[in-house]
Amino acid sequence: MYIAAFYFMISVVTYIIYSIDKSAAKQNGWRIQENTLHMLSLVGGWPGALIAQRTLRHKTQKTSFQIIYWVTVGFNLAGLFWVILNSVQNKPAF
Repeated sequence: MYIAAFYFMISVVTYIIYSIDKSAAKQNGWRIQENTLHMLSLVGGWPGALIAQRTLRHKTQKTSFQIIYWVTVGFNLAGLFWVILNSVQNKPAF
């Protein structure tokens, strides 16, 4: 339950950051660093990033960004799988 709540919260934050960056891109203003966007995806904000990419049409055409984005998704899911697997293995058998 805590994991789902964390993913939801970090995804909302990530969506907002993408939205700020998209707005800055339109206005030729200060931009969010791509490394920041990737770090948010890596720590669990990738669902919010995916929704932002699709709804805001942001960062969808830049191939190098997309490759790194999907690598961060893979690492995050691997980490999530590891956490879940270890939590199941460490539960008492009764």
